[in-house]
Amino acid sequence: MKFAKMEGLANDFIVTADTFIRPEMISMVKERAQWLCDRRRGIGADGVLCVQPSKSADFLMRVFNADGSEAEMCGNGVRCFALFLKNAKLWERPELSVETAAGIIRTSFEGERVRVNMGTPILDAPRIPAAKAAGEVVDETIDAGGRKFRVTAVSMGNPHAVVYADALTDELVLSWGPKLESHPFFPKRTNVEFVKILSRNEIRMRVYERGCGETMACGTGACASMVSGVLNGLNGTPVIVHLLGGDLSVEWNGERQSPVYMTGPAKWVYAGEISL
Repeated sequence: MKFAKMEGLANDFIVTADTFIRPEMISMVKERAQWLCDRRRGIGADGVLCVQPSKSADFLMRVFNADGSEAEMCGNGVRCFALFLKNAKLWERPELSVETAAGIIRTSFEGERVRVNMGTPILDAPRIPAAKAAGEVVDETIDAGGRKFRVTAVSMGNPHAVVYADALTDELVLSWGPKLESHPFFPKRTNVEFVKILSRNEIRMRVYERGCGETMACGTGACASMVSGVLNGLNGTPVIVHLLGGDLSVEWNGERQSPVYMTGPAKWVYAGEISL
């Protein structure tokens, strides 16, 4: 399998178009995703992105996490996906539509950065999904391992739980992240964002990703955190999100039917070939 190793704010991915040329390869890649992402025995990555044909967009993106599970969407991944297609000479126009399990995502190139229309945030609890009959989950209390957390839940095609803190410590992220990720309140598990408010237009974030553990960055998580900040009256727009791997710019006007826009970098690290 030919592939490119790519990264967006140190959130790194194995990207392949062999699954586009030979769609039957997708099952093999899915079965071997854990090995491919293993940083000691494989290539090493947070996930595998597969290019496939689409009937409703320019291309279809399949996302397999480092634990072998499939994700609906990946914000840093879709920027890498767009740059991969451009560098591999599979797409030459400045705008690209990408079909995902979360819907169609539209990207455009702005110099060295990629701007992504992430679609409208999903706030209805059953659709996130969260264990609440109806309505939104904004600053609600859940108990995880004997500690109470105030959580705001947002789906950007995949579920997120946003928690605010004065200090984003290793103990908070690495000890409590797994408990919140698998909390019964989130029936399909959840990504967990720990956020410190710096100003109306600036936040710092660490993320414990569903199926990956802590990663250096999460694009959908940055969007969910910005939406949460607007819902809680803590942020305006745009917001600069400082992640361990770098910064993203996120915009949302607060209207429930308006899309969220994310802008950030993507890089092609190297190309290779591996035997499956």
